Amino acid sequence: MYGCHQKDSASPGAAAPAKTIITALVWAPDWPEEMLQIAAAFSKENPDIGVNVQFMVGNSVEANIKPRIASGNLPDLVSVNPNAYSADLADQGILAEVGKTAAWNNMLDPLKGDWTSRRQSKAFGISGGVATVLMYYNQDMFEKAGIKALPTNFREFLAICEQLKRAGFTPVMWNGGFPNMLGNGPFSFGFANNVVAREPAWKKKIDDGTLNLNTPAVADIFAKMSLIVERGYVQDGYMATDYDGGIRLFKEGKVAMAFHGSWAAGLLLHGNPFHAGVFIPPWNAPGKRVVPVIGSETGFAVCDTPNKAAAMRFLEFIAGKGFGILQAKRQNISPFRQSAGAIAGDPRIVEYTRVVSRYPVTASPYYSVLPSNSIESLHRLMQDVLLNRITPKQAAQLLDASVKNEAKMHYK
Repeated sequence: MYGCHQKDSASPGAAAPAKTIITALVWAPDWPEEMLQIAAAFSKENPDIGVNVQFMVGNSVEANIKPRIASGNLPDLVSVNPNAYSADLADQGILAEVGKTAAWNNMLDPLKGDWTSRRQSKAFGISGGVATVLMYYNQDMFEKAGIKALPTNFREFLAICEQLKRAGFTPVMWNGGFPNMLGNGPFSFGFANNVVAREPAWKKKIDDGTLNLNTPAVADIFAKMSLIVERGYVQDGYMATDYDGGIRLFKEGKVAMAFHGSWAAGLLLHGNPFHAGVFIPPWNAPGKRVVPVIGSETGFAVCDTPNKAAAMRFLEFIAGKGFGILQAKRQNISPFRQSAGAIAGDPRIVEYTRVVSRYPVTASPYYSVLPSNSIESLHRLMQDVLLNRITPKQAAQLLDASVKNEAKMHYK
């Protein structure tokens, strides 16, 4: 019985019904206030449930989850990525089945495969949005630098970077202090155009450990990141630039471009003292068609705890009435067929997503591509390459070894 119903029939002086407190461990690097608003709105509508919101820190969702599992201190609701690690948690019974929720039924069908475990076909989470990675750019800087056309391949991208630099502008923002964004940006697009474009069975081969990443093509992914730095196309102190700092650099007109996700559209496209636009990051070679990155954004799952029923109600609220609170700031692409009360995504992001979703070959964001331990390894490898501690070739060798080891440990 809900507490409000009990209150109507209870005698004076009767003890108040017990209130369930659920813990929500959430990845919200640029929308913590909105998450608190959602929790408050949910508790107001559901007075029998309180929400203790805890925010993830560091560079990955998985690094926040693993210690909680190891210590047996599971949250009731948790942010998860649509990857093999989360799917394994579902198959192990750590994440609850969400396939019977209204949120799952309302989620776009093309996204459901990302959130279904391969072995036991469990629906383990609800997407936070349709995730695309793109290049945001300062149109005023481009005009002042005399750039007449957007680049369509990596050679042309280097040329406009040089043109911007000669005009006195810093061409592009690099999140060296937050390697998560290096992974989402130049690594994801490098992987898309250097690996996915050449190997249609890349997902299966990562799982079974037969995908060879110790190749010149994978070394080139790291080399491109380093080349942008070597030519002086990034901001000063780029290795200390964190997530929020990178967004500020773009919004304050200190860099001409930001390699970022659709989830930051509300921040990057609005409230600027200049006109902003977007284009597909041209990480393709001349004469090759670009492979864009599109997939599921980090989403939400319910852990199999004693508070599972209450957490499931909160999940439904986040994907329902709460989603409008998120969209008011983020203006991303909704993962749902119907989003009551939610603001539509920014028209530029809607059009970008429409265009890239029709490409014959697309790739997924890196966090849904790599095994969880390889994600953490990749973060260090990218930073080490940028700091000249290792070569791009060595980074490819180490990444290959990590991915193969994960396959050996978990998928054979």
